[in-house]
Amino acid sequence: MPAATVEGNSLVCQNGHQLDFNKQGYLYFLFKAVNGEYDREMLSSRRKLLNKGLFAPIVDEIVEELDAKAQTILDVGCGEGTPLKYLEDLRMRKDTAIGFDISKDGIGLATQLDTNAWFCAADLRQLPFNDQTFDTILEIFSPSDYAEFKRVLKPGGTLIKVIPNPEYLIELRQLLYPTGNHQTYDNSAVVELFKNKFADSVEKQVRYKFALPNDLKTQMVEMTPLHWGKDAKKLTETELINLKEITVDVTLLIAKNNLS
Repeated sequence: MPAATVEGNSLVCQNGHQLDFNKQGYLYFLFKAVNGEYDREMLSSRRKLLNKGLFAPIVDEIVEELDAKAQTILDVGCGEGTPLKYLEDLRMRKDTAIGFDISKDGIGLATQLDTNAWFCAADLRQLPFNDQTFDTILEIFSPSDYAEFKRVLKPGGTLIKVIPNPEYLIELRQLLYPTGNHQTYDNSAVVELFKNKFADSVEKQVRYKFALPNDLKTQMVEMTPLHWGKDAKKLTETELINLKEITVDVTLLIAKNNLS
């Protein structure tokens, strides 16, 4: 893809092709309309919890892995954008940060943030970015396309993938599914695939308890796909009141783009 410049309300490449920013201030790179799994209500609930610090220790650990110098950063499946904004604030907004998601609701919410990052609707299997563009790719609870990631990462660039561990949100999982297989989660296949793609990768566990604000317990249920299961139990008011804290248990899979 030829280099592009912003002219007025449009992105224009050297060949004269033009793509306009929409009224919400983001670029739409999808070839056809896609219905994302996460709707605006779910993403809004997620933002409320994240603004209270639900994922803050995860982002803190990610920041520790980044080079001190200014980075070009791509946030894959950025959702409503709060983690990228928090990271940008910690880094004193010195980076060039881009977030994308397939969900128009998520990107629409992301553009409302006070941030220097910019956002677009795009498909991770057809990334609308030049080869070797990014120093860092972040991926928090998102699917992967490792061939595309390697293409757009600079040589020696860093990929950081965050995956849930078996006890992630275990208190909520046990409430929603008193019996059955939903009580357990196995991430070994994801870890194995990552290691096959990046032989020199490393793992870092981040685990902590998050005290749930009393006024956001319903939002805690709404923000996770756990409640989508057909066997998911509808929680009573008493069960929500007694849900005092939640376990956040994740692994950071970290690799350098050193493979061909």
